[in-house]
Amino acid sequence: MNKIILTILLLMGLAAPLSAQDASTAANSLPTSPSGYAPKGSISDMVLIYHGGTHRKETWDPELFKPYVYAERDGGKGDWLWDGFLFLEIFDGQRCGFASGYRPTPATKADWLMLLDKLFTPGHAIYGLDLCIQQAQKVCGKLPKKRQIVIALPEPIPNQKNWGEIDGRALDFSVTADRIAACKWYIDRIVERFKQAKLKNVELAGYYWLAEEATNTRDFVSTIADYIHLGKKQFYWIPYFMSDGYSTWRELGFDKAYLQPNHFFNDKIPDSRIDEACRLGQKYHMSMEFEFDRNALDKSASRMEAYIDGFERNGVFRETDLAYYQGGDGVWALFHGNADNRALYYRLANLIAERQKTAKKRK
Repeated sequence: MNKIILTILLLMGLAAPLSAQDASTAANSLPTSPSGYAPKGSISDMVLIYHGGTHRKETWDPELFKPYVYAERDGGKGDWLWDGFLFLEIFDGQRCGFASGYRPTPATKADWLMLLDKLFTPGHAIYGLDLCIQQAQKVCGKLPKKRQIVIALPEPIPNQKNWGEIDGRALDFSVTADRIAACKWYIDRIVERFKQAKLKNVELAGYYWLAEEATNTRDFVSTIADYIHLGKKQFYWIPYFMSDGYSTWRELGFDKAYLQPNHFFNDKIPDSRIDEACRLGQKYHMSMEFEFDRNALDKSASRMEAYIDGFERNGVFRETDLAYYQGGDGVWALFHGNADNRALYYRLANLIAERQKTAKKRK
């Protein structure tokens, strides 16, 4: 179908939404950045916020969110920072896992609901972020655009029999249709919670697929993508370096994929890994993930700096969107650390603040 005619029909509501397969075909003809990375989208800088597991020590209240929401400047001023916040959890202590491979015991329906309850606890998590942003406008001025929230979808782990019931029927995750049903049910619950919350400064942008490889879900993840697109939301993915399916992210139905270099965590991996990951990101038209954790406060500061240097060298900050893995509270720890830690925080924060000056013009 002629692209112009299709666009007009979609705007008029006369054409059916694209399936994941059709969307993938269309995506292959979409423009990329001049260097090959994914073009910039509605979220310029998305930070990962791990929250929900009973083992987590962080309390995501407005105070903890401050160095993520804005960078303090002299004279009581501030610059806006991350415009996207991905809330996710991979396991609950040693008890259960929310995707394959994290724990021997898979999470149940009750565990999935526990995550939602913690995400929507007044004064904390999403509510805490909303309040922090409200308070920050006294320092930074008017918020240029609402901050975007992405929520992880747990993986319905293959062959699980005890997940729970929907409408009185026990689901069996050896059956693909039941795995799909659980994901759709969870998406619907997220939408309900957001409507009930009536948040002022944040909005739901979409969903993140927690499984970092396609091995156990490639036969149905595109169906989840179709359901998400019916709700006019986006589907995000952050596969690990060279993971199964990373290069076919569009065919799987994702709207945006960020590639993990997986350099920071292993001293034996040379800095050239970052260059290699960037070349793959360009080849497969992906965005990139920036990675660090509290080890950047001391022994691994140079490895975090290698990401900044490598991403500058390869045009990542200039050309595409980024996701930021920071462990539990790596950003907060750097900001509240010693002079060297704080300098490293501001080296990254200054880059993000500059990116946000152009990002606020995009919707």
